[in-house]
Amino acid sequence: MYQILKQIALTGIKTEAPPQPDEAMRALSQRLKQEVLASFAGALTIRHVDAGSCNGCELEINACNNPYYNLEGLGIRFSASPRHADMLLVTGPVSRHMEVALRRTYDATPDPKLVVAIGDCGCTGGIFGEGYASCGRVSNVIPVDVTVPGCPPTPYAIMQGVLTAIAQGKPRG
Repeated sequence: MYQILKQIALTGIKTEAPPQPDEAMRALSQRLKQEVLASFAGALTIRHVDAGSCNGCELEINACNNPYYNLEGLGIRFSASPRHADMLLVTGPVSRHMEVALRRTYDATPDPKLVVAIGDCGCTGGIFGEGYASCGRVSNVIPVDVTVPGCPPTPYAIMQGVLTAIAQGKPRG
């Protein structure tokens, strides 16, 4: 116990500096809220589909819901059912085992709907590409409206992708 207390006293408190305010983030949040209000009557519901990712993109998507990014505060919620969703967020290269499930999820989502492919694997197939176990990019299986590259993309980039999908016009119907 003495050694631990001595180590703590010698090391001191090591923490990161608090983040600085980001005015660009504020502008993005306001634009996103306005677009959601205008296009989806104030509430956009997203169904996330992990089609075979490494979970790096899922961690960043979860970060969108933390108090810093506050996606839910902008009227954007995640749904467990595709029948209640307006948008699909798809991550990872589509594995052969998830191909049918992804198509069924897409078909179960009511029209009009938007699809956003998240991460390098969802956009291009990533290091997995196409092979016996992988269908590659998401657009090889279902139509994609917006791609958000990055391995993994930041929560800010994911929010920009959602905004781009909303702002590009009417959802596919």
